[in-house]
Amino acid sequence: MGSNTVHLLVVDAHRGGHPTPMSSTKAVLRLAEEIDASGRMTKSGAEALTSTVEDFTRIAKASGCEQVMAFATSAVRDATNTDQVLDQVKRASGLTVEVLEGVDEARLTSLAVRRWYGWSAGRILTFDIGGGSLEMTNGVDEEPDVALSLPLGAGRLTRDWLPGDPPSKRHVSVLRDWLDAELKVAAKELRAAGKPDLAVGSSKTFRSLARLTGAAPSGAGPRVRRTLTVSGLRQLIAFISRMTAADRADLEGVSADRAAQIVGGALVAEAAMRATGVDTLEICPWALREGVILRRLDAEPAGAMTSTG
Repeated sequence: MGSNTVHLLVVDAHRGGHPTPMSSTKAVLRLAEEIDASGRMTKSGAEALTSTVEDFTRIAKASGCEQVMAFATSAVRDATNTDQVLDQVKRASGLTVEVLEGVDEARLTSLAVRRWYGWSAGRILTFDIGGGSLEMTNGVDEEPDVALSLPLGAGRLTRDWLPGDPPSKRHVSVLRDWLDAELKVAAKELRAAGKPDLAVGSSKTFRSLARLTGAAPSGAGPRVRRTLTVSGLRQLIAFISRMTAADRADLEGVSADRAAQIVGGALVAEAAMRATGVDTLEICPWALREGVILRRLDAEPAGAMTSTG
């Protein structure tokens, strides 16, 4: 349950094996926009979330899932009435929702990235941009040496810093300067952990940015190498920041539900790369969801088969 979408991923997997996606269902709820001035999730937002989880739980059971894991990120986490909303969800669906702290998101994403690239990748620096937060890690093991979460998500930055459609050059410039200042301390901590052998971007935002700068489309499969360069990112920002959200939605690789916030995502990606001295990112097809699944599988008895929603 993220800031933009609620996503049901059904996988067939076992401990020590590669989780195989069987089906995927999404609902665009924009929960981050359902937080009112007092910090509470609105009644309409809570009802939409409850109804969606109830529907997705039925789909998971109909798909034969032996286990159903439900977890929420920044939009639900930041609401001041989280407990009441999730109690409502549990009464309707029977599911207990785990609210992930930002640092846990970072660690689980780092686990997924490490499993994808393996030990031979050496020290990995990972970035993950969500709707509400930016996660960053640096480490040589499955548990990273440094795991950070900052409230610098693409949706949050768009709402707070980029009014107008398209945003003005001044607003883009001001946000760039502010991001440089906000990332200074975090970048220093990441660099102090050690020079990375590999820098990785994970999440839908990075996949979209890579596609917009020339990477292979999703139809080419997850194992095709995709990269994002900081020079390509700068050129992309100059291009898409002059477009309306409607025009951006027509670009290949940009979904309609994320078109409004892709400029904010590009700016925070550029700032994170600039702050850490990274020129090129490898784009990892695995992210937080896979990290959650892998961590659960690690706790399963060896050889046990499971279908998980």
